[in-house]
Amino acid sequence: MGMRSGTTFKKRQKEIARMEKQRDKFAKRLQRKTDKLTGPPVDDMGEPVGDLSDPMEDAEPVEDVEHQAGV
Repeated sequence: MGMRSGTTFKKRQKEIARMEKQRDKFAKRLQRKTDKLTGPPVDDMGEPVGDLSDPMEDAEPVEDVEHQAGV
């Protein structure tokens, strides 16, 4: 009969873990929703503020394959 209490304990732990996971998922969902509603910071004119530089601007230019092969 000792097995029953152990099984019940395991089931309870599993249930608690599932509820915590659901709570965490709900909190993340709520956080994303609030972030989405607030959006990125904007200035007085409604333009986005922050680092808007082109990420490709810093990349090195790629040369043509023909030039590399010496053709």
